[in-house]
Amino acid sequence: MTSIAVIVLRNGEVGDNYLLGRIVSCWRESGIQVHLLRGPEATVQADLAILHVDLTTIPGDYLEFARTFPRTLNSRVTDISKRRISRNIVHPGDGYEGPVIVKTNRNCGGIPERRMFGRRKSLQGAIYGLRRRLPWTLRNELRSSEYRLFTAVRDVPRLVWLNSNFVVERFLPEVRDGYYCLRTWVFFGSQESNSLSYASEPIVKSSNVVRRELIPEVPDELREIRRSLGFDFGKFDYSIVDGRVVLYDTNRTPSIGSLSREQFLPQARHLAAGLGSFIDGLTYSPRAMPEVVP
Repeated sequence: MTSIAVIVLRNGEVGDNYLLGRIVSCWRESGIQVHLLRGPEATVQADLAILHVDLTTIPGDYLEFARTFPRTLNSRVTDISKRRISRNIVHPGDGYEGPVIVKTNRNCGGIPERRMFGRRKSLQGAIYGLRRRLPWTLRNELRSSEYRLFTAVRDVPRLVWLNSNFVVERFLPEVRDGYYCLRTWVFFGSQESNSLSYASEPIVKSSNVVRRELIPEVPDELREIRRSLGFDFGKFDYSIVDGRVVLYDTNRTPSIGSLSREQFLPQARHLAAGLGSFIDGLTYSPRAMPEVVP
């Protein structure tokens, strides 16, 4: 029997809010054994492990633990911060003067780190809690709905440049038919889904999408970025501007938003079949491409 180990934080879960949680349900229904390992102290025999630690940077003890398995997916993806993955970061005096967007350097607005540090009765936890109540330029996290847009670099507050929790990127939106667009590529091994979302607001989120459609082609440039970063499983948010890929975000622990189990089931079954990319002789059969996308 095939056995999979999913490595999460000591207080972590892989619930239905995570894409992997829905995929795991499909595996279990097909008879594949899945173990949830909370922290690097856990022990279990498994054919394959998946590193599903919901932090921007993977702690060293988790990486060492991941190396004890015959193969661990996403073990090379140790840092998904904007400074690591973005090609469009702006620095003072670098000559760029156009529109920019201010984001957190950490993934998902820095929220996962706040959840971890906020529970600690330590100086670090106290500082993290205090900074949440400060003016936005001094904070350590910003949700995507709180990202700041500026029409020119000169308009960015000086404190933003001094705050290491933030990055300033060129604002490079894809606009089609009067809508702002966001492309989302989700993949597990050889299985994938690629979608295009439309919104009236410049920062496209699941809550403001007015239309979403599946698109067939994944740019070769994006596939090369995936190879170079070492992703086995994950989600990339990107756009196509002037014929070039603009990568906005990468995520190795993607969530699925508000979609129900029934809505997402075709997508989960399709991606679950990607397990065969990593385990020889696995008979898990792929299903048809999904009609509903996250």
